[in-house]
Amino acid sequence: MGIKQPALGVLDKLFITLMATIFIGVVLHAPLTVWLGTVFPSAELLIKAWKEVLMIVSGAVLVIILMRRRQLQLLKSVWVILPATYVLLHVIFIPFFITHFGAVLTGLLIDVRYIIYFTLAVLMVRLYPDTRRLFLWLFVVGASIVGIFSLLQILVLPPDFLKIIGYNAQTIQPFLTVDQNPEFVRINSTLRGPNPLGAFAVIGLAVAAAAILRGKLRSIPIHIKITVSIVIAGLLAALWFSYSRSAKIAAIAAIGLVILLTIGRKINRWVWVGVVAVVFALIGGVYAARETPFVSNVVLHENASTGSVVTSNDDHLASLVDGTERLVRQPFGAGIGSTGSASLQTDDPLIIENQYLYIAHEVGWLGLALFAVLFIAIIVELWRWRGDWLALAILASGIGLAFIGVLLPVWADDTVSIIWWGMAGIAIGGVYDRTIIKKAKRTA
Repeated sequence: MGIKQPALGVLDKLFITLMATIFIGVVLHAPLTVWLGTVFPSAELLIKAWKEVLMIVSGAVLVIILMRRRQLQLLKSVWVILPATYVLLHVIFIPFFITHFGAVLTGLLIDVRYIIYFTLAVLMVRLYPDTRRLFLWLFVVGASIVGIFSLLQILVLPPDFLKIIGYNAQTIQPFLTVDQNPEFVRINSTLRGPNPLGAFAVIGLAVAAAAILRGKLRSIPIHIKITVSIVIAGLLAALWFSYSRSAKIAAIAAIGLVILLTIGRKINRWVWVGVVAVVFALIGGVYAARETPFVSNVVLHENASTGSVVTSNDDHLASLVDGTERLVRQPFGAGIGSTGSASLQTDDPLIIENQYLYIAHEVGWLGLALFAVLFIAIIVELWRWRGDWLALAILASGIGLAFIGVLLPVWADDTVSIIWWGMAGIAIGGVYDRTIIKKAKRTA
């Protein structure tokens, strides 16, 4: 039988409030922490770790709730055991490779925060099914903030507008350009950079596509439909003006998968033939126009006459080769905090632009294998419940983000990782709970 939801007590409300604060707050994490860091510089580290602190408190409150309700059996779920094993491996590795305490602590938080939030989200929705609806609305609010601010950055605000709250070379750049070409400004919106913005847009657009194609927006008032249209336009603009090529490909793959799994069978096969023909024509057109300023900058990120000497393509390739070589010769990795932003605190900083090589460098082959098992298990579970529109959206966007991970450490960004893994937890926990409740009613 499904879990009966009693009246919410103080601890229940506290747990849900903490989870909601993390979920919506992480969308504004970058501008808020930069601004507060300039106002309270002595508390900068604590300010940056606010969400991790709230997760620890949330976990402690949840354990008390489970004990008081005598529902500790929920902790036997695979969605608790698999993540806990991955987190435990990180903790076990710490004493063997520790060199810089600050880097290790930072690296640990970056590596496991979204895993922990996923588990908390699954258990939250199992305990309180109504929170699924609440968090969907919070996601809409967060996507609206990102999308509308993206439009403002593109249409109204000067490129360096965010300098007024402390954005600079030491915190976060207020904007970037395509290979140092000032004619192609890459916006951030409220995220830490253009690439995370593009990845966030992938999630938002996949959710919008699934909701539209599954008819979830048909009965909403016209003013909400107009608002949703503006937000979708903002996310599309964010995707384009992030100039993130991996995010664009991920968005096409995610939205294409949503279309395929919703109305794919209703589309005439000749339409599919036409789509394939258009794709090949576009690829041919890009190749033919590879020397034009637009294609060379926006698509290829290569323009020797106006761009930088060393392009982002060179950086990606060099990082991939270096990361692969390190993977082969370091089966146990190099320790927590040995790469990414955490490693900047050490004397040997290292940036690996691949999520999977990033994980392997921190916790070795075993860590990478455990992460792969967990992520694939989530994707399989979402596929199993793809009839649920949210599960479909998170499935499609997850596959797109997994592709981005080949070129960038996509889960290292707190906003992207917490939002997607949190939504995955809500989708999995929500469909499971509603399904067993329906089965119980049929057998009653």
